[in-house]
Amino acid sequence: MNLRNHSVLHSVGRLLVLAGCSLAGVAMAQVRTETVASGLENPWGVAFLPEGRFVVTEKPGRLRLVAADGKVGAPIQGLPPVAAGGQGGLLDVLADSGFAQNRTLYFCYAEPEASGGSANSTALARARLSADGTKLEALKVIFSQKPKVASRAHFGCRIVEARDGTLFLTLGDRFSRKEDAQTLDNHHGKVVRIAKDGSVPKDNPFVGKAGALPEIWSYGHRNGQGAALAPDGRFWMTEHGPQGGDEINIPRAGVNHGWPVITYGENYGGGKIGEGITRKDGMEQPLHYWVPSIAPSGMAFLSSDRYGAGWKGNLFVGSLKFGYLDRIELKDDKVVAEHKLLADGRARIRDVKQGPDGLLYVLTDESDGKLLRLRPN
Repeated sequence: MNLRNHSVLHSVGRLLVLAGCSLAGVAMAQVRTETVASGLENPWGVAFLPEGRFVVTEKPGRLRLVAADGKVGAPIQGLPPVAAGGQGGLLDVLADSGFAQNRTLYFCYAEPEASGGSANSTALARARLSADGTKLEALKVIFSQKPKVASRAHFGCRIVEARDGTLFLTLGDRFSRKEDAQTLDNHHGKVVRIAKDGSVPKDNPFVGKAGALPEIWSYGHRNGQGAALAPDGRFWMTEHGPQGGDEINIPRAGVNHGWPVITYGENYGGGKIGEGITRKDGMEQPLHYWVPSIAPSGMAFLSSDRYGAGWKGNLFVGSLKFGYLDRIELKDDKVVAEHKLLADGRARIRDVKQGPDGLLYVLTDESDGKLLRLRPN
């Protein structure tokens, strides 16, 4: 792979921020983007390390350390086997809240079956990054989605550390097994919550329930590729709908989010899914949905005031389909306005995070993918 590293001070220009999803009127402001690193092959997740460094996953199955000056390191050694192909590969990465002391990373990926067959599933592993940053040590797979199926789609795979130190992991329905999202004897179409050693928290909602897997936190999901903690500590996620019906949800313990029984989307090419209904008793409505789909991936709340008071507390969601970053204003858990950022770039936005410096960082999902920093003027 030809790595073209750039200085963090290399500006790629000023991009218009288009405000107002209604398009009734457009207000304009300017932000400046800097290329932190480039030459990344379909990067999927980014995490922040001390001394201004980053760790970035590449979907084909590589984990790379990016220095503060933008230099992209050689692939970090010690990854488990990865089933790369379709939507699968090496996906999200998270640095432990105590990384400065324990050097622990968590990463999720498409795990192939041990027999070498075509089945796979989403797995979550933990490991310690070596002192020189070249390899992973003490690798342990702490969760493996069951059952494995032969599919190259809908892995989910966003990791969030809660305030109590537990881990949330989004899991896709694997596309061909969408009905599984409504049953509790499998991990398809679920959010799971586990401890950092892979054990099940005793207060998970289905612990001790016959026929239910105890890792499950919420169910009735399709394919969650964005997740974050809100400023109040609640877990939020975005998920891909079918043709239309992408959603923002706040998964709560034991709640059924309805897929595929209720949806605001339809089958690819048209036609209703199931009964074609959008509401049903006992099934949670999305906080927000998009028709047409924007293909949301990556999600972050901005807690800093680096961009001014108007942006603080906003939610940011990347769009793969339309290639923009959605700045979302919220009030009382309702979307009151959406603003399209980076729309002129037309790059698939795969991940978005707030850095330790209070600035926003995004990954572009391309063969020459980039890690970008957004700077206010």
